[in-house]
Parts: sequence; C-alpha cells; structure tokens
Amino acid sequence: MCGIVGIVQQENCFTELYDALIMLQHRGQDAAGMTVCDNGHLHSRKSKGLVKEVFGQQHFERLQGTYGVGHVRYPTAGGNSKEYAQPMYVNSPYGIALAHNGNLSNTKELAKELFHSDLRYISTDSDSEVLLNILAHEISNFRERDPSPDLFFDAVSKTYDRCEGSTNVISVITDYGLLAFRDKLGIRPLILGSKSNSKGGKDYMVASESAAFFSSGYEIERDLMPGEAIFITFEGDLFSRICAEKTSLTPCLFEYVYFARPDSVIDEVNVYEARQAMGLKLAEKIKQKIPLDDIDVVIPIPESSISSGTKVAEVLKKELAYGFVKNRYVGRTFIMPDQKMRRTSVRRKLNPIKSEFNGKKVLLVDDSIVRGTTMKEIVQMCYAAGAKMVSVASAAAEVRFPNVYGIDMAARSELVASGRNQEEIKEFLGCDHLVYQSLEDMVASVMELNPNLDGVEKSIFDGKYPTDITDQYLDHLEQTRLFKF
Repeated sequence: MCGIVGIVQQENCFTELYDALIMLQHRGQDAAGMTVCDNGHLHSRKSKGLVKEVFGQQHFERLQGTYGVGHVRYPTAGGNSKEYAQPMYVNSPYGIALAHNGNLSNTKELAKELFHSDLRYISTDSDSEVLLNILAHEISNFRERDPSPDLFFDAVSKTYDRCEGSTNVISVITDYGLLAFRDKLGIRPLILGSKSNSKGGKDYMVASESAAFFSSGYEIERDLMPGEAIFITFEGDLFSRICAEKTSLTPCLFEYVYFARPDSVIDEVNVYEARQAMGLKLAEKIKQKIPLDDIDVVIPIPESSISSGTKVAEVLKKELAYGFVKNRYVGRTFIMPDQKMRRTSVRRKLNPIKSEFNGKKVLLVDDSIVRGTTMKEIVQMCYAAGAKMVSVASAAAEVRFPNVYGIDMAARSELVASGRNQEEIKEFLGCDHLVYQSLEDMVASVMELNPNLDGVEKSIFDGKYPTDITDQYLDHLEQTRLFKF
C-alpha cells in the first residue's frame, strides 16, 4: 500500500505536497519522496523514513516548483532499500517522474519485453519502475516534439493494454504538466480536488485520499473513474479521457475496513460512516454468538476500530471504554515490513489502563485480524491487566487469501485464518469467544452508502480475483514475500 499525491498550482507547491504526504503517512511508513518542476528543471528528494525525517528546511529551500508529485511507501513488490523509494524517474522522453500505488501481476513478463523489444533496462525488481518505463516507451513511440494531451492519453491506453493488476499513477512530465490515471477496476482510490487561485483560475490536487486536501484548502471535485486519465497543464487547464475498455467501479473493501482515514470519502462513500455501519451489523452477530452476560465492557482497539466499536457498545447496551493508550510515535503495526517488528511494536504502541480491565469481562473490537500476532499480544495484555474474560470481535470477515493489488498480504502462511477454522483461530489468539463479521454484511455496509458501485474488490476474503491471477503467480509472490527481509 502506498499514498500518492500530485499538485498543479500557481505558487510554489512544496508546502502543500509536504502537508498532503503527512496526511497520507498512514499508507506507508517505509519511505517518502517528492519531485517538483520549476522552469523545465526537476528537483527531487526521496529516502527511507517518515515524511518528517526525509524532508527538512534545506529541502524546502531547494524543492521549488509550481507542480510536482509525492509518494509514501511501504514495501509490497520489490525490496525495501532506498533505491525503491519513489517518485521514480526516466529522462526520456521529456523527463518523467512517476508515483505508483498498486501492484502489477505481470512484472516479470513486462521486464523481459522492455529489455528485448523496447530496449529499456530495468535496474530493480520494482513493478513501479517497470510501469514507468512502459509508459515512457509508449509516449516515445509517438516521437512528438510538442505532445498534446491526446498523445498522453493514447500512451496511457497502450499502457493499460500491457499492464495487468492495479495501476494507480500520478506523474509529472517536464515542461508539460501532470498526468494521472486510475486502474481499470477502480480498486485503489484516486481523487481530484481543486481550489480557486489568485489569478481567477483553479489549482488542482490529485491524491489517494480526500483527507490530503483539507490542510491546504483544497476541496473534493470528484473521484477519477476506473480507466480514466487526466492531464493538467502547468497553466491549470484540465483534460480527461476514459482510456481503458471493460472498466468497472469495484473499490477495495479493505480500504473502508482499515487503510483509509475515517475522514476520507472514497467513491462517494464516507469511510467513517462505512465503519459505523460495519459496527452496527457486527453487534447483531455478537448477540447471536456471545452471551451478553459474558460482556461487561466494550473496548475498541485504537484507532481504526473506534468507529465500529462505538456502535457495537451502543447496540449491546454495554459500557464503552477506551482501555488502551496509544503511543502516537509508533507507526501502524500492520504496515511494518516483517513479523518480528510487528510483534515487538505492539506493546510499545498500546498500553492498557488496568482499571478498565481488572475483574471485568472484556469484549475487544478490532477492524480486522490478518496475521493474528498483534491480537494475540493484545489478548495477553488484557489478561495481564486483570481481565476476567476476553472476547474478540472482528469488524471484517476472515482474511484467508493473499492480496495482489497493493496490500502486504502476499504470504498465505502468514494469515491466521488460512488453513484454520474459527475454533483453531480462537485457540491461537487465546481468547474466550471469537466473532467475525460476515462478508455479506461487510459488502452491504459499503454498497448501501453508494448503490452506484459495481461491487467491491474482496479477494482477500473469498479468493475471487477480478484479474487473471494464476496459482504459479501466487506461489512466486509468497516466496518473494517470505524471503524479502
């Protein structure tokens, strides 16, 4: 998972890009980067670390330009060294800097094509570098000295034809403008925002989430449609075209469950309201599965579970308590690159308030249970704090299958629900009761808020991939993941 943002405005855009990346930090903690364009010159800075660690005062003074692109990353495809930080750059044609959110499923085949047919060498195993070179090659084929938006759109169409998987892209093309396009199935979000400028026109921002807009005064215009590309000139003229065939609007269900900020709106679905709806439906299932006498207090795991946990307590008519103090200086454990880091970080991240647990029957509400190691640690912490009984409820269904569209769930062997039934999962977690949300209720929680969606991407729950994914590819992805770190 990554966060991407691009800006075209009349004034220097460094501050707005920096603020937007801060607002997208939850989507990637491994590396950050930014490229801006000023009078035909690209200025770039990228490195491993958080946004505030990568950029300092000296970069504010150096990264001057009126349009640019930024990226926050955690590793899914490729490695986690500095070389994989984005935006990535090629100098031909024109000079292109690109930020990518998603995964390509035919990276190996494309890399071979680039070397043998396109005569382009790929220096890493990053699917984003492959995507950049595919796009650059398709633009180069037109051999235009003064390219039009239609040329860029034609190149995007050919890029869609060659690339399989999830291809959310924001790029800057030196001296011409910003090119962005969303994947054909709308799996990953990409949102357009704007604000009025002093010259009577519009400044534009494109970002993974609408939450990136508000700190800089931008407002939501619309979501990019699946397969849609937009081109914004540095004068602020916007052009758009649907560049792919066979599109459908099926956003990733896990964005609403966990990844997105609750103050974001994705494809006209308010994330906060979706999580509340999941909590309401989860509460009804809890009433069927857990005796209410076995619950004294409902404690949501901060922070992405608070929206659903609050509704669970409300429906069950049980006390709601915020029994964990979150250390805000420890990042999201889910997106840390390996299991050891996740395990050791849980106790640094969450500290129980013992009075909320001592002698009580506790119901923990979490947004999801993926690998299970975090929840296992939390359950042990509850008992150590004096809990009489610990039950666990997940606002998401069982995660049983790898994700191939930009989320770090490549290894089936790491998923606690893979190969285990619910009783075995309960024993692994060490809790007294365990309830999972039904997949049907999860889907309904989103679809009821926007019936115009064609559906949701839910392959991690049901194993039904909307693109052509082979068992051989899944095996390769798992081995790559297990031996990456």
